[in-house]
Amino acid sequence: MAESTPPMLRPLLGQQGLAALAALARSPALFAFDFDGTLAPIRPRPDDVQVSATIALRLGKLARVRPVAIVTGRRIADVRERLGFVPAWIIGNHGAEDDGDLDAALRAHRALDALREHLRAATSALVAAGVVVEDKGQSLALHFRTAPDRAAASALIEDVLAGFRPALHVFGGKLVYNAVAADAPDKAVAVQRLIERAGVQAAFFAGDDVNDEPVFAAARQGWVTVRIGCDRRESAARFCIDGPHEMAGVLDRILALIG
Repeated sequence: MAESTPPMLRPLLGQQGLAALAALARSPALFAFDFDGTLAPIRPRPDDVQVSATIALRLGKLARVRPVAIVTGRRIADVRERLGFVPAWIIGNHGAEDDGDLDAALRAHRALDALREHLRAATSALVAAGVVVEDKGQSLALHFRTAPDRAAASALIEDVLAGFRPALHVFGGKLVYNAVAADAPDKAVAVQRLIERAGVQAAFFAGDDVNDEPVFAAARQGWVTVRIGCDRRESAARFCIDGPHEMAGVLDRILALIG
């Protein structure tokens, strides 16, 4: 028996997506967004990523009428200066860094100390393979986007991280491996906590990567979940847009619906 093919994602700005947005706009809801690849295009150099003035203006308007949050793999301090507006909350490190729970953030940081030591011992091999290690406090990222041989770099990273499963949660991304404490909250937990803080029942969440999928999978009835990239058949999101270039139009439609 042939395996069933997951359904294509529905366009957010199509009939069903607009109806879902209209229903969400009629009651208070949290509006949460990933950063890289969602509010701004991914760049070869992460330091070059910035929310455009066009998007920042619209997000600032939205933040004045609804609770807005950024839920990102970056550090909170890193992403804050790249937004161009002030959200109600920023959650960093894939959910593990939360200014509202400093004790948990400290535990998540300490859980990575053994891996930090191991990576320091493997520095020469990692550098030779073109792997860049980014220590973000509550998570560690091993980037191989600029490696001359990505397959070899990926295999080396797998070997380096092998001894740390299942004590740590290791997951991939777009040419990156991420490691966090095994018990660290993920983005799904983070969004649910933000909903409780905001005192609302529903949420809009947009993201583009594998670490956004837990939010899509955990979404409740009435939520609007949006995958960036309509070619992703495997996503649990309800809707999609083609890329960050469509986000200004999405925000315009949300603002018009809220009125």
